[in-house]
Amino acid sequence: MKYLKTITSALRGGILLLTMICQNAALAQDYDLPPMDSVEISLLTCQPHDEVYSLYGHTAIRYHELQRGGIDAAFNYGVFNYDAPFFVIRFVFGLTDYELGAYPTQLFQKEYRLFGSMVTEQVLNLTNEEKLQLRMALVDNLRPANKIYRYNYFYNNCTTKARDIIERHIKGKVQYEGREDYEPTYREMVHHMTRNHPWSRFGNDLLLGIQADSKTDMRQQEFLPDNLLYDFDHAQIYSNGQYRPLVKERRIIVPAGVQLIQSGFPLTPRECGFILLAISLVLCVIQWRMRRFFILWESLLMLVCGIIGFMLFLMLFSQHPTVRINLQILFFNPLHLVYLWPVIKGRQTRYWMICAVMAILFLIGSLFQSYAEGLYTLALCLLLQSVLHIFVLKTK
Repeated sequence: MKYLKTITSALRGGILLLTMICQNAALAQDYDLPPMDSVEISLLTCQPHDEVYSLYGHTAIRYHELQRGGIDAAFNYGVFNYDAPFFVIRFVFGLTDYELGAYPTQLFQKEYRLFGSMVTEQVLNLTNEEKLQLRMALVDNLRPANKIYRYNYFYNNCTTKARDIIERHIKGKVQYEGREDYEPTYREMVHHMTRNHPWSRFGNDLLLGIQADSKTDMRQQEFLPDNLLYDFDHAQIYSNGQYRPLVKERRIIVPAGVQLIQSGFPLTPRECGFILLAISLVLCVIQWRMRRFFILWESLLMLVCGIIGFMLFLMLFSQHPTVRINLQILFFNPLHLVYLWPVIKGRQTRYWMICAVMAILFLIGSLFQSYAEGLYTLALCLLLQSVLHIFVLKTK
């Protein structure tokens, strides 16, 4: 969720120094527990800003030694290099590696202050032993052999990694308070976070399959930073027959500021779909009256549908479980590309019957899966051409 640009050499030196300090202190055999009284370990929850990679927010862990000159570091499981070769392709196929990074909290705050995003800190109610164990675990995760992990947007992201490492080093059981009547699907949660970005929502809906329309439980919902923040606020630690709240204190370390909203494409996918449908209806009437077909228009529709279909076909091989079974492929599939040249040459009338059948299956599939906004109208445009071909052939 969180994209860090390339760190300058000066910052690399500072981070390396910080890491060495953490390692030396945590691994020292004579390290004394009482100083942990002056240590706070917190969950940091960052609100979204306008960049696409940040629409869902972000989570990090803060380690803060309160005494003067003590370490104050943000441990961030969301570090990746957007400029890495084939990053987008690898991300779509679930082959992206993220890593843990650590850097001064002051820089972390500065970054989000520039974005205008609020950062909420939840100070965890941990014992001295739990703080030490968590500190040592974070330092161990920073080692080159351990810091890289295979990222998965829903199941293994920067938020779930922070939650898991905190839970593993609590001497007791974290008990969460479930929310009544809150069982959204993955798609519904993504829609909520992209409500002001229709084309981002379109891209997500295009790739997400039927599994994204299943109801989620509380554990699954915690892939979103805001949901984890809510659950931590209402969680209790049960240990030695006693309960204690998981969060000791909640504070705002970066207040909400002014965000610069970049203007995107002026039309939504739905509006583009209606415009395309209106053009298709007009052209269908003209073609019917002239008793001839506009091959260029048909080729354009087939090409667009075929390219989308080829992309959905590739998703069958993705490592993301939520994109592999996608019922939109019932209509948007590579068959449009296979039949494109024969249709251009006027030698393939069978395609139009196949297209009509695929459209019917596509509509049946919509009973089980939510489709991307605008795809219905695109499919309808090609279906109109199919109906036109079938009726013209009958009249002949």
